Amino acid sequence: MRVRLKLKTVFVFYFMVSLLGLIYALMQLGQRCDCRDHGVSKDQQISQLRGELQKLQEHIKTSELSKISKANLHAIYVITPTYARLVQKAELSRLSHTFLHVPRLHWLVVEDAAQPTPLVTDFLAASGLTYTHLHKLTPKDKKLQENDPSWLKPRGAEQRNEGLRWLREMGAAAEGKEATALEEAVVYFADDDNTYSLQLFEEMRYTHRVSVWPVGLVGGMKFESPVVQDGRVVRFHTGWRPNRPFPMDMAGFAVSLRLILSNPEACFDGDAQMGFLESSFLQHLVTMDDLEPKADLCTKVLVWHTRTEKPKMKREDALQRQGLGSDPDVEV
Repeated sequence: MRVRLKLKTVFVFYFMVSLLGLIYALMQLGQRCDCRDHGVSKDQQISQLRGELQKLQEHIKTSELSKISKANLHAIYVITPTYARLVQKAELSRLSHTFLHVPRLHWLVVEDAAQPTPLVTDFLAASGLTYTHLHKLTPKDKKLQENDPSWLKPRGAEQRNEGLRWLREMGAAAEGKEATALEEAVVYFADDDNTYSLQLFEEMRYTHRVSVWPVGLVGGMKFESPVVQDGRVVRFHTGWRPNRPFPMDMAGFAVSLRLILSNPEACFDGDAQMGFLESSFLQHLVTMDDLEPKADLCTKVLVWHTRTEKPKMKREDALQRQGLGSDPDVEV
């Protein structure tokens, strides 16, 4: 009904603009015109007015229909774990600027914190995005220490599970059209330091169960990827432990929200051994035969596992010791 009403509004507005344009053109017929001064005949003036009117009508028609078509797109829920560090705001800023170009995207930002921080709260409020701000503190015994290698313990498991909890809670409360829309939605786990092509989100939007694609610059390789034969995933191109149930990166798959809601036990195992975090979640949902290869049958890289270099603060530390450090009230 909403689409019909909007279309009716478009056509009424279209008719009114046409009528006003015609009235204006007829009024001009009764006006004197010194065509010698303008170098344009009365017929040419009318033709120009009609051309301008047609352009205006097409613009209105395209604009309104575009709004209606975007409203009918399947929603994408993006879960992003984040934690306090010097580059946090920079990372979130870059990511948000990508998301602003993706229609029907709902961003679930989950802080690794005991409570929401002012930095992330203010940032999201000014982002212009549809978002939900959550927080979940990682237990101390599961948290990486300052000098630990990044692969030592799985990161972001608690935060991703918190995002899944919120989605399931929302799904349980939804009714009617809202429930139908949720079942058509897709869930993606986007870390705040990766780089994403806009095309990736349109590839994943119509996922039926679990869709997959290559990830660039990951695992010490140019890319890791599902290997596709006759339209089906048969194995994985990876340089480490290819016998894992699902040997791929977190950025390399999206999941139907319907599938998540119908499998309440599916979650990320915070105690999973190195490289098995993705498998700990996906093995509750699908087998390899169920995977849906995207990105031209996994021949295109549309997401990159980039990492921001950790800033070196030697000069800042030296100035701090002299009492000349940067103003702590300036948010970086």
